[in-house]
Amino acid sequence: MFDAIAPTYERVNRLASVGRDAYWRREMVRLAEVRPEDIMLDVACGTGDVVRAFAGAPIRPARILGLDFAPLMLGQAVGRPVLGGSFACGDALRLPVADSAVSLVTCAFGIRNFENLGTGLNEMHRVLMPGGRVVIIEFSIPTRRWLRSVYLLYFNRVMPTFARLVSRDRSGAYRYLPRSVLSFSGSEAIRSALASAGFSEVAVCPRTCGIVTVYVARKASRERVGRNP
Repeated sequence: MFDAIAPTYERVNRLASVGRDAYWRREMVRLAEVRPEDIMLDVACGTGDVVRAFAGAPIRPARILGLDFAPLMLGQAVGRPVLGGSFACGDALRLPVADSAVSLVTCAFGIRNFENLGTGLNEMHRVLMPGGRVVIIEFSIPTRRWLRSVYLLYFNRVMPTFARLVSRDRSGAYRYLPRSVLSFSGSEAIRSALASAGFSEVAVCPRTCGIVTVYVARKASRERVGRNP
């Protein structure tokens, strides 16, 4: 399904979000508090738009690995290489990354597609160094009643039709999208899942009137070893 929409994926995202997708990526970069020595893993990287956002930031990670399980999506990413960036095919539930190997994990609009959310978050925790950060952005439902009604009308009816016309998709990807969002866990459940995976300092940051939410959390640092006087 994702391979079927790979060639038009970014164009549809930009048009359907009225350009807000670029702002959401900039917010991920800002909230990540990137350090020049960071080694970053972008899970479910798709066509590489998040990788390029971090690579083009004023302070960028030393190395970035983008990981996705859809080969044609990765083909779009590889076709636009970035300095210090690389891409690999892999499963978010079995990350092909060593324990404590990266200092920053990101995931944009991917966790709702995990077969098991807890397993995916546990894997992110496993590959992070102590003190490392995770930054996740995912769709959410606005809480204001009037905005929720307008949003659901657009999201359920207007956007899928528009996206199918632009992408000429016949895989059902843009029928799946609203269903996956509406059936996914709310922000408090995701906060709880991050805590259950071992993350601390979990921050929940709604953006664009609650249409998306950014989650920022840390893996606890190792206990400091006392020194002899």
